[in-house]
Amino acid sequence: MTHHLPRTVLPAAAVALVLGLAAPATASPAPPATAAGHTLPAGTRFYVDPDSDAAHQAVTDLKNHDLAGAATMAKLASWPEATWFTGGTPAEVRTQVAKLMRDAGRTGTVPTLVAYNIPLRDCSLYSAGGAQSDAEYQAWIKAFAQGIGNGKAVVVLEPDGLANLPSDCGPASDPTGVLTAGRIADLNTAVDALEGQPGTSVYLDAGNSHWKSVGDIAQRLLQAGVARTQGFSLNVSNNLATDLNTHYGTWVSTCLWFATKGPAWANGHADSCAGQYYSSAAPNDGLPGNAVDPDDPSTWHWTDQWFQQNAGTPPTGQLTHFVVDTSRNGRGAWTPPQGKYSGDPQIWCNAPGRGIGARPTADTGVPLVDAYLWVKTVGQSDGQCNRSVPGGTIDPEYGAVDPAAGAWWPEQAQSLVQNAVPALTFNLNLH
Repeated sequence: MTHHLPRTVLPAAAVALVLGLAAPATASPAPPATAAGHTLPAGTRFYVDPDSDAAHQAVTDLKNHDLAGAATMAKLASWPEATWFTGGTPAEVRTQVAKLMRDAGRTGTVPTLVAYNIPLRDCSLYSAGGAQSDAEYQAWIKAFAQGIGNGKAVVVLEPDGLANLPSDCGPASDPTGVLTAGRIADLNTAVDALEGQPGTSVYLDAGNSHWKSVGDIAQRLLQAGVARTQGFSLNVSNNLATDLNTHYGTWVSTCLWFATKGPAWANGHADSCAGQYYSSAAPNDGLPGNAVDPDDPSTWHWTDQWFQQNAGTPPTGQLTHFVVDTSRNGRGAWTPPQGKYSGDPQIWCNAPGRGIGARPTADTGVPLVDAYLWVKTVGQSDGQCNRSVPGGTIDPEYGAVDPAAGAWWPEQAQSLVQNAVPALTFNLNLH
């Protein structure tokens, strides 16, 4: 993010033209927002960073006379991905965000930004880091919002921040609850600061369909101020199939309505909602198919039935919207060979054989899904996974030590593109 646009446009554009993959397109204004300024029009075009990892890899491959590799990376570099902001001082993040907004503004496109600096981030594991205190974070996120200004932007707010509260990190991680209370306060401050900008669409991260139960995450979303945002985000940096996340997200959205606008007895009781792990509408008698199984969507009709019985059909206009990260879910979740690992195989971490999913778009065709986005940078490592092999540092799936979290991994990028579903083509809607 240190170069100016005229210098950084060259790599991706040059590689594309050399390889005959694209012709220059003319910039056009971003679609107008609604009066509220927070809903994404279906025709929204998202910002493509000309200085991305993939763009630089395309140039490297071209210099090394790897035309096939360069073509693959040029195609990847033509698609919009989110920009992550993970630290720095308030002044630094304000400057960095403002620069991104200017770059996007020149192309008439909408950037997707990820705010990822919450204290005790990732339970101090693979992606450890974050602000050192609640006060430090709140100053940082207010500066982040100031950097956005009046422009149109999408913000994915603190991946895993709600699904991995300090109280979830271990039995002794937050004995008094003060750290979790601070987390909720931080997120509420962030919501108010970001939503105070007229063109910012904020999505509070809610994990994914194989993590927190519907009622649990809905309750956390309410506590963090989701009612004051555009909605929530799902599947960030994960590879669960889009249809599973859409199904789960619809339940979460309906649960939010149920606990706030539903029957009087349900007020404040998001924890009563059925979900992907349990539904009281099912027989739950131990017979196959008679209970909800998070790994068997054919059983999810029991949860659908619970919502039909208890929530009915809520008014569409009162349901909370969401976005789904499709950057690595084209082939769905990874299932390790049975018996290969005795411990946690870390199916979320640098899962092998995965592929890019649906292309970024605000025209999803699903009423509650505002956009499919590439939130996780395609080709960046999740961390140094070891599949829970005691004392192991090597990832058995790759036979080597994985790159550190956030590091560019060219081989993984190539694999994700090669396995894309549908097959990855060049983005012809470039500015």
